[in-house]
Amino acid sequence: MLPESAPGLALVKSAVRSQAAYTLVAPSAPRKLNQNESPLDLPAELKARILARAGELPWHRYPAFVPEALHARIAARWGWVPEGVLVGNGSNELIEATLAVVLGDGHAAVTSSPTFALYRLLTAVLGGRYVPVPAAADFRHDIDGVIARARAESARLIILNSPNNPTGAALPPGAVERILAGTSAMVVCDEAYQEFGGESAVPLLRTSSRLVVLRTFSKAMGVAGLRFGYALAHPDVAREIAKAKLPYNVNALTLAAADLVLEEEALVRHRVAGVVRERERTLGALGKVAGLRVFPSQANFFLVRCDAVPAAEVFARLHREHGILVRDVSGAAELAGCLRVSVGTAEDMDAVIAAFRAIFGA
Repeated sequence: MLPESAPGLALVKSAVRSQAAYTLVAPSAPRKLNQNESPLDLPAELKARILARAGELPWHRYPAFVPEALHARIAARWGWVPEGVLVGNGSNELIEATLAVVLGDGHAAVTSSPTFALYRLLTAVLGGRYVPVPAAADFRHDIDGVIARARAESARLIILNSPNNPTGAALPPGAVERILAGTSAMVVCDEAYQEFGGESAVPLLRTSSRLVVLRTFSKAMGVAGLRFGYALAHPDVAREIAKAKLPYNVNALTLAAADLVLEEEALVRHRVAGVVRERERTLGALGKVAGLRVFPSQANFFLVRCDAVPAAEVFARLHREHGILVRDVSGAAELAGCLRVSVGTAEDMDAVIAAFRAIFGA
């Protein structure tokens, strides 16, 4: 039997207790469009190669402490140096490690808002101070506002998601360069969705040691279930971030998968092009539905605002009547009335278009 009270709870930092946990409890559905995953699994032949390579490894031994060959391949992909590469159990782990070595003691972390909820939670857990800068009315990043607020708060860190989750808005060209020039903060660019649109900040690594770029295999690469991400940074900064991540953090199967998936550039490009095509087709069709506002997106998802029908009702009817599961983000004040829809296959998006038309009487 559990004790009636938990005195140990009082020892947890109040800044942590005040935060909502990052979680997702959702029903199942035939069309799962709520987590921005790839709509297509890896080809069976590629899966077989990954499993065969993993099967040749000694499972009773730890994986490489530093997977140098994989670091070198990632570095070559971006024209960077292997010493400036870190790999993680998903890019989320590297977000946490990066924030951990920069934030603490009430240091300000500035970001554009709304954005990925994990930034706020991790900042609180690490003892930092979360400072959101509201985006424009159409959810474009307010770059001047980010710079001004970072200066005013003497921010140690600026973290920006581009394209941004959940809005789909990418940073405008030259934005990261402006932020680096206009502030003294560490600038973290979370590029989890960059393959689908927007400008990468990677070239700026050669001109600034205050930049960290985060990437993932969970979206365009289609291996969300194996959890793999990486960071690119100046070697001196990467060495410090490495101190905050756990040893042997990426398992041998995932390392093998990442190595082989990196060889499949043509496959990834083809699939990304298909997602972008379906995104634009769907945005065009939904943009004609009265009472539904559709926001431009450069990601593998898009945001809609339900003006004529309450968002909660639309969410429920999509699931109940049409077998479509999307993400209800309308609980946040700045996202009132909004739903986020991942881009799926052509058949998925045909169903999404038909469902919204039916619900809104189009």
